[in-house]
Amino acid sequence: MWSLGLNYLATLVVMLAVDAVWLGLMGPRLYRPALGDLLAPSFSPLPAILFYLIFVAGLIVLTPGGSLGASTARGALFGLCAYATYDLTNQATLRQWPTYLSLADMVWGTLLTAFAAFVSAWLRQRLA
Repeated sequence: MWSLGLNYLATLVVMLAVDAVWLGLMGPRLYRPALGDLLAPSFSPLPAILFYLIFVAGLIVLTPGGSLGASTARGALFGLCAYATYDLTNQATLRQWPTYLSLADMVWGTLLTAFAAFVSAWLRQRLA
C-alpha cells in the first residue's frame, strides 16, 4: 500500500512541476491574451489543488497497462478526454474561447498526462 501512496505522491509532484513550467511560460503568452477579462484577477489555489489531487488519482487508477507504452498511451487518451471536456465545454458555453486555445490546451493536456502516466508506470515497475 505504501508503494501506491509513493507512486501517487511522486506522480503528483512531477505533474505539478511540469505543468507549473508550462503555465509560467504560456500563461502570459497564450492564455492571458486569449482570455483577457475572463481570467480571475487573482489565483484561487483551492480549485487548482483539488483538480491535481483528483486528476492524479484518476491517472494512476485508470492508466496502468501491461507495459510502459500501454500506460503512456492510456495516459494520453485520459489527458485528451479530460482536457477536451474542459476546453470544448468552455468553447461551447463562453462568449470568448478561441479554437486555437482549445487545440493548444488539448495537445498540452495529452502530452502532460502521457508523460505523467509514463512516470507513474515506470515507478510502479521500480516499486513492485
